[in-house]
Amino acid sequence: MSDGLPDSLIPYDEIVQEALRAVVGRVLGSVAAGGGLPGEHHFYITFKTQAPGVDIPARLIERFPDEMTIVLQNRYWDLTVDDERFSVGLSFNQVPSKLDIPYSAITGFHDPAVNFELRFQAQEEPEGPEPHDEAENDAVERVDDGSNVVSVDFKRKK
Repeated sequence: MSDGLPDSLIPYDEIVQEALRAVVGRVLGSVAAGGGLPGEHHFYITFKTQAPGVDIPARLIERFPDEMTIVLQNRYWDLTVDDERFSVGLSFNQVPSKLDIPYSAITGFHDPAVNFELRFQAQEEPEGPEPHDEAENDAVERVDDGSNVVSVDFKRKK
């Protein structure tokens, strides 16, 4: 008997992560089409700042060289969403900025109003992200009690 499962020839982990990232796109698309966030909903979106396709101001990359968390709640504008990415305007230290973020760069999505959370494997490196400061835009208190959390963490045996 073998004590390990054989490597899959089907990339299930990539397929599932792509599908869950599409959930983020669908939620953001709904918000963009509806003209704003409904009720008390607001989002923390964590992404790799140097991932392919990410377009953010250099000052933010300097401050967050690996990963950054943004908050979509009260002060955001020009949210546009397509099948591959989203763009949004946010203010950081009173400086307006446009961020263009592909879904493939996202490592986390959290809606504290209903405690819904998605976590994704970082695509650039096998280990988890390093600790980082949260962005200073419209931050609110986070409450994590573990309910409604979907964590995708596939590990391939080599």
